[in-house]
Amino acid sequence: MKHGNESVVRIEGLIEEGEAFRQLSAEPRRRYFDVIVIGGGQAGLSVGYYLKKLGLNFVILDASARIGDAWRKRWDSLRLFTPARYNGLDGMPFPGSPYEFPTKDEMADYLERYAAHFQLPVKNGVRVDRLSREGDRYLVKAGALELEAAHVVVAMASYQGRKVPGFAKELSPEIVQLHSSEYKGLSQLKPGGVLLVGAANSGAEIAMETVAGGHPTWISGRDPGQVPFPIGKRWVHLFILPLLFRVVFHRILTVNTPMGRKVRARMLSAGSPRIRQRRNDLVQAGVQWVGRTAGAKDGRPVLADGRPLDVQNVIWCTGYDRGLSWIDLPIFEDNGEPRHRSGLVESEPGLYFVGQHFQHAMSSTMIQGVGRDASRMVKVIRERCAKRGVTNKFPDFGEPLSAWWRSLLLLRR
Repeated sequence: MKHGNESVVRIEGLIEEGEAFRQLSAEPRRRYFDVIVIGGGQAGLSVGYYLKKLGLNFVILDASARIGDAWRKRWDSLRLFTPARYNGLDGMPFPGSPYEFPTKDEMADYLERYAAHFQLPVKNGVRVDRLSREGDRYLVKAGALELEAAHVVVAMASYQGRKVPGFAKELSPEIVQLHSSEYKGLSQLKPGGVLLVGAANSGAEIAMETVAGGHPTWISGRDPGQVPFPIGKRWVHLFILPLLFRVVFHRILTVNTPMGRKVRARMLSAGSPRIRQRRNDLVQAGVQWVGRTAGAKDGRPVLADGRPLDVQNVIWCTGYDRGLSWIDLPIFEDNGEPRHRSGLVESEPGLYFVGQHFQHAMSSTMIQGVGRDASRMVKVIRERCAKRGVTNKFPDFGEPLSAWWRSLLLLRR
């Protein structure tokens, strides 16, 4: 059924907004689990899929009111950068044409159906405030709730808190300022010029929308480059994307190869190349490329060459911080990145990551790659639980390959 323009999926068994928190609140203040998964997006659901096979007592905590809300809250016209054939999680293919690029709402609804299909214990409306250790177990606090487990999986992407430069507060209050995570559509903007600060995927996608909507549009910042082919072409789908997604991103560009480690370091500091929007297409559409936005003067944004821009709107496509300050454990590098080996935190046995940017491979933050990392972490949990005698009979699940790769008998994960 639909309410306005929003497609609402009604699935029996899913807990409505706030009900999960009320249910947890009505139970004893401290609850005990074998595994707690923090994050209910594609990473957390992938972990839940594999945990379900083990028969362990686990819960998936998610701050959103509804499964898939992280996708629903992006800008209205957003489509995924990968076609549907690469957007299914393990055990359930993505519906529809394999060559279409799904909308963000279609992705959100798919995640909701996935959780219902596998009856995953997702508790929405529960925001974790602190993760710490008590003896040989971990304590998760969410408001008045306390949850305890021997294993905790932080299943969140690296894109959490919004990053905006300090000089943003020096811009005139008459200028509309939005972070890319807040932008929904043209109706939020004032008539007049738009400055997109950040020239990667989000900046380029929104720039194409604003210039098509009649706004003079500037895009500012270092050009991170672009993939060297148009991803919408059928020949690219047939011949290039399988090689790129399943071999290059999945098996070559990993932390185990010199090339992968070099690319990882660059991407963590400089960002990813544009996937859909090419520079020439942006220029032909009327988007004006300018240098770095360096500050503000007289309430207007100023470029590195000293030129002010008289715009009425600024959209900050300047990225995110990791949003992991609630983890009260000594696991962070000086730059704030969590210290782990492909998701395993060796200094904290029982703590794991899934969904981090380039966690094991370039595919780690892609929907088509997150399942491998989830499977690996759950395998470690299975082995550790077996040693502790939690259960002595676990199924021996492998890391699934698509039928296409299985038929070719190519590399196992």
